[in-house]
Amino acid sequence: MILSLAPMEGLTGHIFRAVHAECFGALDRYYTPFLAPPHLGSGFGKRAMAELDPAENRGLDVVPQLLTNDAERFVWGAQVLADMGFREVNLNLGCPSGTVVAKGRGSGFLRDLEALDAFLEKVCAESPIPVSVKTRIGVAADEEYEQILAVYLRHPLAELIVHPRVQRDRYQGIPRQAAYGETLRRAPFPVAYNGDIFDCGDMDALLATYPATRHVMLGRGILANPALARTLRGGAPATREELERFHDKLFEAYFAEMGGNVVFRMKEWWSYARCSFANPLSVHRRVRKVRKVEEYQAAVHDIFRKEELAAAPRFTWSC
Repeated sequence: MILSLAPMEGLTGHIFRAVHAECFGALDRYYTPFLAPPHLGSGFGKRAMAELDPAENRGLDVVPQLLTNDAERFVWGAQVLADMGFREVNLNLGCPSGTVVAKGRGSGFLRDLEALDAFLEKVCAESPIPVSVKTRIGVAADEEYEQILAVYLRHPLAELIVHPRVQRDRYQGIPRQAAYGETLRRAPFPVAYNGDIFDCGDMDALLATYPATRHVMLGRGILANPALARTLRGGAPATREELERFHDKLFEAYFAEMGGNVVFRMKEWWSYARCSFANPLSVHRRVRKVRKVEEYQAAVHDIFRKEELAAAPRFTWSC
């Protein structure tokens, strides 16, 4: 079973990947948060290069994800990536952000299947490295996926990662796994699952229904419980000491990159990590109002000294 880390903008970048791998062991694969491909004849910018730098990803299997509806730029970006040593490039057709969708990118590209078909025809033929896709099953309704899947089946994708929600769902509601199952049954290329695998029960249920599953992408579950991949493979849950070490290394790495703005980045992480504790509301209250680094460090010290760990950590919106 392949376990990979989902591309989550601002959350699962190169710093998080490196620290998580050091503290909890490397996952089988990591996908970068989406990057805009460079203009023809140029290279990736500074922010993108921080994600792609081999020194930042040493020892990790990293797949760059590109966000675009411009086939020529995608192919050019794939060539730059190939020259850097990457062996696969992923197309983002899943981002539900309104600003992205309005530009016909991410899941917004699913509104124009004729253009998507032509795009995939060109990039699959001309990309120097294999092209995989991460997709939603539609924009507004599940019924859209029959035609969307028909487009994918016409192309030699390296893999199709299915997040079985539509764009309007964003991350709410229950994933419609039947769409993933239909893809798994019909696709001639590898298929992966992404969506609400938060504990061993979720994984067991997925595999009981779809035993042919070979690759599961984890996102919010890893942020809420950094030891999730380990527990899915029969290992031990995270200890208090492990969580504190992970936090401290993450904080130090972000502080070195962004200085005092680290507080806001770490508060975003805590919006998920609070689910590792028995009283997530108490954890939330301790960090929500802090602004300065010293205030933040004092709040976190209290959390790790006074808050009990959850017996069964699991992400929920209400935690």
